[in-house]
Amino acid sequence: MAKPWISDWRPDDPDFWQGQGRKVARRNLVFSIFAEHLGFTLWTVWSIVAVQLGSYEFSTDQLFWMVALPNLVGSALRIPYTFAPARFGGRNFTVVSALLLLVPAVLLAVAVGDPGTPYWVFLVIAATAGLGGGNFASSMANITYFYPQDRQGSALGLNAAGGNIGVSSVQLVMPLVIGAFGLAAAGLFWIPFILAAALGAYFFMDNLTSAKASPADQLKVAGRAQTWIMSVLYIGTFGSFIGYSTAFPLLIKSQFPEQASLVGLAFLGPLLGSLIRPVGGWLSDRLGGARVTFVNFAAMAGAAALVWQGLSQHAFALFFCAYMLLVATTGIGNGSTYRMIPAIFRAKAVAGIAPGTEAHEAAAAIGKRDASAAIGIISAIGAFGGFFINRGFGSSIAATGGAGAALASFAAFYLVCAVITWGCYLRTAGSVPSLASARV
Repeated sequence: MAKPWISDWRPDDPDFWQGQGRKVARRNLVFSIFAEHLGFTLWTVWSIVAVQLGSYEFSTDQLFWMVALPNLVGSALRIPYTFAPARFGGRNFTVVSALLLLVPAVLLAVAVGDPGTPYWVFLVIAATAGLGGGNFASSMANITYFYPQDRQGSALGLNAAGGNIGVSSVQLVMPLVIGAFGLAAAGLFWIPFILAAALGAYFFMDNLTSAKASPADQLKVAGRAQTWIMSVLYIGTFGSFIGYSTAFPLLIKSQFPEQASLVGLAFLGPLLGSLIRPVGGWLSDRLGGARVTFVNFAAMAGAAALVWQGLSQHAFALFFCAYMLLVATTGIGNGSTYRMIPAIFRAKAVAGIAPGTEAHEAAAAIGKRDASAAIGIISAIGAFGGFFINRGFGSSIAATGGAGAALASFAAFYLVCAVITWGCYLRTAGSVPSLASARV
């Protein structure tokens, strides 16, 4: 069993990392991924449950509200979840956050067990699934402390991908479970796994004393311009990933009712977006996160336009392939924007300080602490994109009968994000020109 608290942690020291750091970091990463994965499954389970509620005769817009509310609540919870590992310990809070997933799991089973459950009760219970959305922020804020600077992109990419793939898991497994055991099983199925994740975190994860920080110190990053710039970019990447992934089943059913039997293929979108996320981090480690992010936003705008074409032509093959491309680009963007965050805050912290000095080492530690806090805030703001996308689709369909207006708005936003990336992080006279050498 791991020691609950580790006081000596120096991942940027090559000897320490090779001697003991790497093994400990990997162990914490594995169990962090497991717990975070379950968080995503409970967070997004309503994307499948909503498709299965035909007997309740809810409108498409009402169903999109059920899918959107967990995104809204989960986004808001990411802010307190960000600060929890530094306050209570990464191991300790992972145990608590895993056990909290029992709430949406049990309540879901209660809601669908009564054919007379009113719509407003469904909304309230769907909102509790947002507890799973908060797990991402605490997990990422915790894991960033375990890895050295030059492995941040890959480590955070793997941690995030392991969580993100929970969207695909739920969309693949739940139709089979519901078909075999009924709709209540969509909640009850996860209970043994939740308990296993809590026990795994308790016995095999660690708390780092070097990660201790007061919420007041961490909240200082909310006053940094870079926190808000990156929040906007993360709305475009992660917000798009979670929004498109959770909207996919309902979008297929509502826009291609004759292809409703193919809703089971929706899991392929979040699966691809999750698996490709580490590639975004890997490319950014080598080419620079800003460069990868800039090109990727342009690709996202093009992919959204292709999805629009597929819908306007009522061509399912074009729609499906373009949608897969769109979700894949969100995955790459997730990895690249997350790689930018620690690079930005480290570069700002050590600017003007001679490398190899104690002052430089102390400044780098502050930069890592600030990056951890910023990651949580950015992930919280960015996740609101999932709510906006689902509400965009729902409102567009209710008003026009189709999703074209929503997709046009999304494509325009991606072009704005590309301009922001170029203006702030790529051009010589950008708002942070000194960070060019940091491979932002």
